[in-house]
Amino acid sequence: VCNLVVNLSLGLGNTLPEDITCLAADRMLIFASYDNILHAFARNKEVVHTYEGHKAKIHLLQPFGDHVISVDVDNVLIVWNIQSEEYLQIDFDKATFAVSALLHPSTYLNKILLGSEQGTLQLWNIRSNKLLHSFPGWGSAVTTLEQAPAVDVIAVGLVSGHIIVHNIKYDETLMKFQQDWGPITAISFRTDGHPVMAAGSPVGHIALWDLEEKKLMCQMQDAHSTAIAGMTFVPGEPLLITNGADNALRVWIFDGPGGTGRVLRSRMGHSAPPTRIRYHGQDGKQILSAGQDGTLQSFSTVHEKFNKSLGRGSINKKKSKKKGLKLDTMALPPITSFASEVAHQSDWDGIVACHQGYITCTTWNYQKTSMGAHKLKPEEFSKHKPVDIYATAVDITSCGNFCVIGMSTGQVDVYNMQSGIHRGRYGKETAHEGAIRGVAVDGLNQLVITAGSEGLIKIWKFKMKDLVYSTELPSSPSGILLHRDSGILGIAFDDFTISVLDIETRKIVRTFSGHHGRINDMTFSPDGRWLITSSMDCSIKTWDLPSGCLIDCFLVDSAAVSLTMSPTGDFLASAHVDDLGIYLWSNRSLYSLVSLRPLPADYEPSLVTLPSTCPMQDMDVSGDEEPCDEMIEYVSPEQLGEQLVTLSLLPESRWKNLLNLDIIKKKNKPKEPPKVPKSAPFFIPTLPGLIPRFIPPEEEDDTQSKVVNLGVLAQKSDFYIHLEEALSTNEYKAPLDLLKSLGPSNIELELRGLAPEGGGSVEVMLSFLRMIGVMLNKKYNFELAQAYLALFLKLHIKILSLEPKLLEELSKLSVQLEETWIHLRALFNQSLCVLTYMKSALL
Repeated sequence: VCNLVVNLSLGLGNTLPEDITCLAADRMLIFASYDNILHAFARNKEVVHTYEGHKAKIHLLQPFGDHVISVDVDNVLIVWNIQSEEYLQIDFDKATFAVSALLHPSTYLNKILLGSEQGTLQLWNIRSNKLLHSFPGWGSAVTTLEQAPAVDVIAVGLVSGHIIVHNIKYDETLMKFQQDWGPITAISFRTDGHPVMAAGSPVGHIALWDLEEKKLMCQMQDAHSTAIAGMTFVPGEPLLITNGADNALRVWIFDGPGGTGRVLRSRMGHSAPPTRIRYHGQDGKQILSAGQDGTLQSFSTVHEKFNKSLGRGSINKKKSKKKGLKLDTMALPPITSFASEVAHQSDWDGIVACHQGYITCTTWNYQKTSMGAHKLKPEEFSKHKPVDIYATAVDITSCGNFCVIGMSTGQVDVYNMQSGIHRGRYGKETAHEGAIRGVAVDGLNQLVITAGSEGLIKIWKFKMKDLVYSTELPSSPSGILLHRDSGILGIAFDDFTISVLDIETRKIVRTFSGHHGRINDMTFSPDGRWLITSSMDCSIKTWDLPSGCLIDCFLVDSAAVSLTMSPTGDFLASAHVDDLGIYLWSNRSLYSLVSLRPLPADYEPSLVTLPSTCPMQDMDVSGDEEPCDEMIEYVSPEQLGEQLVTLSLLPESRWKNLLNLDIIKKKNKPKEPPKVPKSAPFFIPTLPGLIPRFIPPEEEDDTQSKVVNLGVLAQKSDFYIHLEEALSTNEYKAPLDLLKSLGPSNIELELRGLAPEGGGSVEVMLSFLRMIGVMLNKKYNFELAQAYLALFLKLHIKILSLEPKLLEELSKLSVQLEETWIHLRALFNQSLCVLTYMKSALL
């Protein structure tokens, strides 16, 4: 509950290594203790101070100006300076004064009031370290102390159930109240003008006392299902905040007649560990959770304000409301398995659940957040309740109209979700000889798969109830899970192995082994490629179905009892043994490069800390760790294989239109050259005279030579130089890379400059043809070789026909081109034949 209070504040604090045992706050800092260590948080985020000095667990905290006071279970009181310095330490004798409550009375400078298990009170001055006064008490242990709105007046809660309103200045009791629910666990006063005092009890009730009339004003019964751990009125507001051991935090508003309060806001989780979790719907935002406390709740992965509690199952809801939570004998046992579907959930119940050791299955309505209208059980057991017969497995159809329920006797029944009417049974009497370990319905309502403890998997027609297929398994199954989209069935066995059955071919396609404990749960990834399993050996493993290998494995502190993966594939949710929380694991493959290579046979999984609301800031990452499995970025070679034809990564605009550049230039040529406007001066000069006239603009000097210096254009380009060097080295990587970096117009310009009339030579043209030959021989940049060669032939066809060296090189290129195309044509024809056969044979 202390964790919950911190998480609902304006920010999230750093995670502490152990459970928080005590919590307090002032206007600047939040103090939280675990075991014998006290931390101070600044702005709810950073640990700014650590106080170490206690040798036992801290159980009381009190901020005190520039100090904080802590008391441990060994009866040692330490006053700390905020700057982590120990200011004062007082040791009390447990036999005579065991500190059980701590309070700083308002306006009492440097003074604290201590309550004891012996019933006496002591007023201390911590500045002078002196005992100022001792109060004799009322013969019962003090459980809580609370400052009243009036100065010098405090409220004392006792183990006997008495509440004493006492004036400590005159040592005079002003009024006395008594509750019949046991010790007083918390006290708070309203400060909005109403003289009301609220007191908590160990049974979860809250009593409201009228201080003017000195009588009980009203009761708020079952405010919490467990003891009230703390309560406080918001200053100046009719709001009461309470929390309890039931993992709930509630805000009550007092705006109704009679002075009683109603719930304004609440945040709550399971009061006992969850037993089953499943994502609800296809958006991946809600998780349904069934706990050992018998409740069914919905938790949002977006924000806590969308959480819902569907309540606790009951045989008779009207009788349960009359008796209350404590005396409710009509409550159903915890849910062991459930199935949900969003289709038609606004029309009728969309959730069906079976309970521990109970024959009746219940329906639940997600929209109404309550238990549904139907209780489903076989007709032959409607009049009497057998002891040894109970429901073991449930599933609901994708349309939301029917549910299938398996029993411990081997019976499998179908019910209508809208009316609750029994719609049939599979098999003559029973579907299996042993207990049903799992049921599943395919996505089209055509087949029902059942698994029995005798070691058989059976497939039935959903509508006709006829047996279609039956196979014997190597071991007794402990559970099954169907991925409806792909039609693959995961089967967990009692011998800790897992098999995957294809319901279309009726064959076992994969078998996995590696767990060393009972398999608790399984879940598929949305695309059906991964199967994630959890076991009592505290491991969570991810199996890749296409490769049939283990690709991920890690250990947790406590075994995961249930797993579920979101329909969007971004989160994996897990519930663990003796843990109230549901933990979300992020799928790293969605946002980073993760290796999916099979793990080696001798792989030792590492222990992973369970996710928390914020990362640990001071984790020591320098120790022995498993190497990160994030994949190093793969750089593809230029050629994957000698027989493969590799294309370049250049866009088509860089090579496809090289032959049509003249047409493109004609289309883009403007009809007339652009005219540059003559710049006019800011002040236009005029000629002298009576008539104002402007000075005519000066005519341009046509005598200046417009001949371009050809010496600049005669310089050799880098591409030309690289081709010349390649004649001796036979390395064409440099000129090819340079040509690939140019645009279409520059490529044409470079190829034109290879001819003798453009400043080139026959040897450089020969070097270019050899570069094309190397590209064809190595079969890389294949489309560039074709485009560059076509443009080269178009530009220099006359020169090529006159030079014998060039003609000889062209003949070699022609042979290379023909051989390459024959090879490509054979590959294309082979692929087309295989594709045509698959279309005609399989479709």
